[in-house]
Amino acid sequence: MENDASEAGDSLSVIFDGVLWFFTNIGMAVYNFFYAITHPALWLDWSSKEAIMRFVYYGGSVEFFFVVFTVFLVFFAVGLWKNSFMWGCVRVLEGFANTVGRFFAWSGLLMVLQQIIIVFMQRIFTRPDISIGFGIPLQFDISWFAEELKLYNALVVCLCMAYTFVQGGHVRVDLVYSAVKFRTKKVIDMFGSIFFMMPVAVLIWMYGWFFLWRHLIVPNPSASDTLDRLLTKSRALRWNVETIGFSPNGFNGYFLFKVLLCAFTAMLFLQAVAMFFRSYLEWREGPESEGKYLDRDSLGDGEEAYEGTH
Repeated sequence: MENDASEAGDSLSVIFDGVLWFFTNIGMAVYNFFYAITHPALWLDWSSKEAIMRFVYYGGSVEFFFVVFTVFLVFFAVGLWKNSFMWGCVRVLEGFANTVGRFFAWSGLLMVLQQIIIVFMQRIFTRPDISIGFGIPLQFDISWFAEELKLYNALVVCLCMAYTFVQGGHVRVDLVYSAVKFRTKKVIDMFGSIFFMMPVAVLIWMYGWFFLWRHLIVPNPSASDTLDRLLTKSRALRWNVETIGFSPNGFNGYFLFKVLLCAFTAMLFLQAVAMFFRSYLEWREGPESEGKYLDRDSLGDGEEAYEGTH
């Protein structure tokens, strides 16, 4: 009995410590946010090696997570009080996703045009390289341009994902969703955005952030490094941007894919916030609010069957 009581006491102590840690970090997030914006030189003055290391540390830190999480809670709390504010957040976030997606969707066309040019230069003009521009042209081997096509594909995948989500273009495996009531659907959407989209975005960001910086600077930063440890490493810091291709004359800008990975996760998180806010508002206001302020592309009259996911 004494052992059981001791174990129960230890469990309650652990739970209490976890709750205390959680709310302490939320409280400190307010201080950390205002301290960061009032002292930008500490992490944005990249002429200082220590500032670079602070930027690396805080970009993947618990402190940064709780700043983002606290901002989300504040915006949601204000939105509960004033729905028009939350609708404004939805319009801004979905507008951002649409703008970025519509712009970078043109990468697909560039990819096709560049592939055609490569085929013509290789098969018809038998040229080993391609030169683009005037004065000081951009000149690389054809294999460089051929491998660079992967970058266009990555731009479409990473930066058009949120746009496709807003447009309803992702494939949905529907087992029960279509059969439930309207408000039940909105509860499912809120649950999915909070417990699936956001955690996945945070997890990928934690891996992707340090994966990016390990290909930009040395000594390599690690997710397990403390701030003091990284500041110590900053004494030997130098830029070492990854420029190694898979072939001798191939594309050598693979660090850009790491940048896109972080951009992808940031847009995924923002879209999860937009989905949660929209689902809550539609749940609260009822079926008449479904699709309110939703900016979707149209193929024209008579093409409704090809729009969105069906």
